[in-house]
Amino acid sequence: MTSPICLYDTTLRDGAQGKGISFSPAGKLRVASLLDAFGIDLIEGGYAASNPKDVAFFEDVKALELRHARIAAFGSTRRAKTSPSEDAGCKALIQADTPVCTIFGKSWILHVEQVLRTTREENLAMIADTVDWLRQQDHEVVYDAEHFFDGYRDDPEYALSTLAAARDAGASVLVLCDTNGGVLPHEVFRITEEVKAALDFPVGIHAHNDGGCGVANTLEAVRAGAEHVQGTINGYGERCGNADLVPVMANLSFKQKATFAAELQMSRLTELSRSIDEIANQRSNPKLPYVGEHAFAHKAGMHVDGVRKLASSFEHIPPESVGNGRHILISELSGTSNVLMKILEMGVQVDKTSPEVREVLKELERLEKDGYEFEGADASFYMLVQKVLKNHRSFFEVIGYRVINEYRAGEQDHLAEASVKILVDGETEYTVAEGDGPVAALDKALRKALSRFFPIIAEVKLTDFRVRILDPESSTQAQTRVLIESTDGQRTWSTIGVSENLIDASWEALVESVEYKLFLEESLSYK
Repeated sequence: MTSPICLYDTTLRDGAQGKGISFSPAGKLRVASLLDAFGIDLIEGGYAASNPKDVAFFEDVKALELRHARIAAFGSTRRAKTSPSEDAGCKALIQADTPVCTIFGKSWILHVEQVLRTTREENLAMIADTVDWLRQQDHEVVYDAEHFFDGYRDDPEYALSTLAAARDAGASVLVLCDTNGGVLPHEVFRITEEVKAALDFPVGIHAHNDGGCGVANTLEAVRAGAEHVQGTINGYGERCGNADLVPVMANLSFKQKATFAAELQMSRLTELSRSIDEIANQRSNPKLPYVGEHAFAHKAGMHVDGVRKLASSFEHIPPESVGNGRHILISELSGTSNVLMKILEMGVQVDKTSPEVREVLKELERLEKDGYEFEGADASFYMLVQKVLKNHRSFFEVIGYRVINEYRAGEQDHLAEASVKILVDGETEYTVAEGDGPVAALDKALRKALSRFFPIIAEVKLTDFRVRILDPESSTQAQTRVLIESTDGQRTWSTIGVSENLIDASWEALVESVEYKLFLEESLSYK
């Protein structure tokens, strides 16, 4: 790999074709800004002839002061028996007024004859005419060879002739597309190497993930000589998605030592991934390589002990190099090493032989037998440690609570009402609140009761609520585990409650959530 890799992001076009993915006009501009700041070279803004939102983006993006990235509009070759100047799609590419136009054309005889229903010769002319016409309008042209690998396996000579037509007409790069996403890595390497040898021209790779090989196929293409890489952030895309640029960029940077046209901000990779998830209204996948919440999570005691002694013994890169962090998980599999590292993370200075460590482990094992699971409830584990270390204090005393869930025939909405009575420094506070469910009503009533004494509680918002029945064979008397996720806008934490009564389990998790916030604020005020 001697030439710098050109990174081409198609999150806003190909990624937006994925189920559940949609970007608002403002969101599209925000994504473009993030990609530019990270170091992406080309940003595909949308299908020029597709919809008004994409058309508006091409106009609005001109106001962005991009530091490095260039914007590309996407389209296709002219239709059969139509000149580019008369083709609506081609004219839309010109109207988008972007420095780069990306067009796709057919490489596979099956598509030429059975989908386009035209001849081999006309397909070659469609490719050449469109590239040439766009070049005459002073646009750089990226040529996407759709279904290239399938076409090459079917008829290598014709597939190569489609690439040659685009090359000779003035395309800047020929992108080999695994549109069906079913090619295997060894095939991608072989075919890319053969194309490079036959054409002696810059080639790129555009892989889909239907066979689970999108990232591997992209890396293999680069190893075979591709110098242009297409993909989407977090692997968004139609069906099973596109090659995920996040691990692609990380692997190229850290494993293959590739060079890029711009200096990538790799320490902001996790931030980039999660920010785009947020803009797309997607929950971040905790198992994503490099940037997922679990990417550097350790659970087995032997692993944790190894990480404590030498991080590289169980981590393939330092988590901070991609802006991520290490997480020590606590469960019934935990040993003293897990507990020790978790306590050290809290800033409490103990050693492995400290009686506090053994006491925390003993209490942890007791609670997990009762159905508690602290692996996904870091805040509850934090509070458990504070109690064992005698650092915990009650900010308020719960005198009682009540929930009424009301249904009226003929009305669509149910009404839940909760009342809460607490005691703070000798003062009693009684509040009532309504919500669209019993837990929401309890949450509102509790925070309302506390707000007079602890105004900071107004920052806390409940963001997720998960319920699991632990012993369903017990039917309505089953033990229920509730996990609640809360945030104050700066931090996010999770707490747990367990009971045969769903409301009681939810209440336990709610109370611990606000206690955790108050404990943190008090701790910070002492520093």
